[in-house]
Amino acid sequence: MRFFCLAALLASACAFTSQPAAFTTQSPLVGERVVNNVVAPSTSHRNRRATIVMDGKANAIRDRITSVKNTKKITMAMKLVAAAKVRRAQDAVLATRPFSETLQSVFGGLIQRLGGDTIDLPLLTQREVKKVTLTVVTGDRGLCGGYNSYMIKKAEARYKELTSQGIEVDMVVIGQKGIAYFKRRNYPIRKTFDCGQNPSAKQALAISEELLNTFLSGETDAIELLYTKFVSLIASTPSVRTLVPFSASDITQKGDEVFQLTSDSGDFSVERTELEVAEPQEFPNDMIFEQDPIQIVNSILPLYLNGQVLRTLQESVASELAARMQSMQSASDNAGDLANKLSLEYNRARQAAVTQEILEIVAGASALN
Repeated sequence: MRFFCLAALLASACAFTSQPAAFTTQSPLVGERVVNNVVAPSTSHRNRRATIVMDGKANAIRDRITSVKNTKKITMAMKLVAAAKVRRAQDAVLATRPFSETLQSVFGGLIQRLGGDTIDLPLLTQREVKKVTLTVVTGDRGLCGGYNSYMIKKAEARYKELTSQGIEVDMVVIGQKGIAYFKRRNYPIRKTFDCGQNPSAKQALAISEELLNTFLSGETDAIELLYTKFVSLIASTPSVRTLVPFSASDITQKGDEVFQLTSDSGDFSVERTELEVAEPQEFPNDMIFEQDPIQIVNSILPLYLNGQVLRTLQESVASELAARMQSMQSASDNAGDLANKLSLEYNRARQAAVTQEILEIVAGASALN
């Protein structure tokens, strides 16, 4: 009996020994954990305790908020880059205007001088249409809303319309998006070109030479141009026009319009200016030309075609950039709305965690009483 009482006394003394590791006054902080009675920093926030709320943990919601905000910064930057490129396209259009006006004026004066002899010009002669070449202008990249898909659908509809009438059709495709689409579906493609973000006269010359050679060699009877007409920053229209053969009335009587990117109350906007038709240059009746006027007109028409192709590329690129601006603005707005929604869920999760801890403390205090 004395032996058992002595053993119990020794056990009680061991329980109250003063070893340095038995008790500690250091409490673990937020984000720390206790390993072998030593407070150690947490290696990852995923090891911390989190309250499960709705579709995930509070920490996961916080990480998602950060990711959404970073995405919003990227989309806003892409919008501003597209706006800068739209202004560059605007400056390019304005830079080509003097040449286009002079060319239109000289051509109008020569047509008036020639009178009815214009029928002998090959590029102004209408043929019986048995084959048509569709020149389709798309973009090289995506992230621009429905810009590329609208143009592709317009080209497909025109292709089906012509083939249903028994007219043979082939294509000249400009832009990587259109090239990839039509090649996968085995459309008859004559030639392909890149579109780029900064169309140049050299690029337009390569395209116009291909179109001229195709028409003058008799391989096709008409060339139609499918492009996106720039209307505003929020609207663009897929359009179709006959590029070759030319119409003398269209060249001499068709006006033009230019666009200018401006800002209104902190938002981007576009101002369009209608330009009147350039007045035909007057050539005196006694003026002697070193070359035949018909040869001069034949030399002017390829320059006019080159200018039209360049202008079309510039307008299509402006439409693509405007569509990208609108798409990135919509993405930024959606990211902001999603971040606000996730912040609300995260705050609810934190509030639920704090409420739960208070209830546990109250319950523990009540149990002690």
